[in-house]
Amino acid sequence: MLKDIEKVLVSEDELKEINARLGKRITEDFKGKNLLVLGILKGCVFFMTDLVRNIELPLSIDFMSVSSYGSGTESTGRVKITKDIDIDLNGYDVLLVEDILDSGRTLNYVSDILKTRGANSIKIVTLLDKPERRVAPITPDYVGCDVPDEFVVGYGLDYDQKYRNLPYIGQLSRKVYEK
Repeated sequence: MLKDIEKVLVSEDELKEINARLGKRITEDFKGKNLLVLGILKGCVFFMTDLVRNIELPLSIDFMSVSSYGSGTESTGRVKITKDIDIDLNGYDVLLVEDILDSGRTLNYVSDILKTRGANSIKIVTLLDKPERRVAPITPDYVGCDVPDEFVVGYGLDYDQKYRNLPYIGQLSRKVYEK
């Protein structure tokens, strides 16, 4: 598996620092609010788990599963909800957790849907941001770090459901997906 990684872009130690930094800021920003941390499956699982451990507030969690990639490396542009949330959003301040903000289509679609469901507020945290790839009008409130316009895997991010278990973020070798 390591032979498939061109280079490590975000190390395990850097991920810990990112989660601590974001957790501290989110704790400050959501004090006194009824926080719901809402993860976008499957890629957010590692990030969200470590992030909530760094948020020093009572909170609830829920998940949505949304897809726009299939098994490729480019967003199809068609967003499909495959698992909706279980919690009624009325009275919650929602923190939407995403692993990577790329084109923005998925988060824009999800945000628009959630805005109609009665939440007090909706903010977005993304572990990784690729602002140069943005095509949808969406800006995250919290960003772990920017990454280059390369296909990245690890720490929850995948290629064809593989590489999620890497403990760092790595650039996937083109030879893996350009067959």
